[in-house]
Amino acid sequence: MDVNRLALLRELAERGTVGAVADAMKVTPSAVSQQLKVLEREAGYTLVAPAGRGVELTVAGRALAQAATEIAVAIEKAEGRWREYMERPAGQVRLATFPTGGEMLLPGTLTRMAGTPEVELLCSDEDGVTVDFADLTPDHDVVIADSPTTNASWHERGLQVVPLMSEPLDVALPEGHPLARKASLSPRDVVSETWIGVPHDYPFDRVLSQVVAATGEPVRIAQRISDNGIVEALVAAGHGIAILPRFTTREHGNGLVTRPLVGIRAKRDIAALLRPDRFERPSVRLVVQALRDEARAVADAHHAI
Repeated sequence: MDVNRLALLRELAERGTVGAVADAMKVTPSAVSQQLKVLEREAGYTLVAPAGRGVELTVAGRALAQAATEIAVAIEKAEGRWREYMERPAGQVRLATFPTGGEMLLPGTLTRMAGTPEVELLCSDEDGVTVDFADLTPDHDVVIADSPTTNASWHERGLQVVPLMSEPLDVALPEGHPLARKASLSPRDVVSETWIGVPHDYPFDRVLSQVVAATGEPVRIAQRISDNGIVEALVAAGHGIAILPRFTTREHGNGLVTRPLVGIRAKRDIAALLRPDRFERPSVRLVVQALRDEARAVADAHHAI
């Protein structure tokens, strides 16, 4: 039996007339009568009998109307439980990150997500210089991206951009370097130094371009290395100075110190990129919130040092 026709029978039991049912359901009285006749054929019993100028339910009709009420209650319970399930974070969430972003954020984020075992967070690392971060969003639910400034093309592509943090980019020096005695450094302080740079078009390379623009002098780049760990080792060994991210640079007990670079914009913005439809999933929203909380904790921990 069709549940919609059962609903009509229930309405008739409660409202008393075909006309009242038609008004409530926004259909014609003849349409209500036709559907009730179909329901009688499905049930194999007479459900409605004439009564004066109207109709009334037969014994079978009243029994089926009660069953219709029970069915309606069961449907509402099922739909309510399904809505509750759909609103509960669950399932796999695929996340991609650039290496130092993962180093900063993944350990704590995974720890935070451990309290929600219904969500399985699957992480991978990608080189955001050789791959456009936005191009990773079709195959990943969340992409952690960095940029010297929020990339306008991300918005132009209709992506959801959730800011996570801004990380200062500092000057890394050998521990015994004369400039290490200063609390902060200006472009004029560092322009004449030998640099361990990064490949062209890497975000940190733009900081050196700003140093050149601010001083009007060229910089000497002895090596161009993409891996921050190798850069740290070269700087500690005295082969040059470098631009490195503050929160993931190891500077304790390894012959390396860092100093803020003032007078130019020396930081990178880190954000989560998502397709808008993915952002509507409760499990994805939970992961993004965990990333935001972890980013705040990382920043606060470094500010407290």
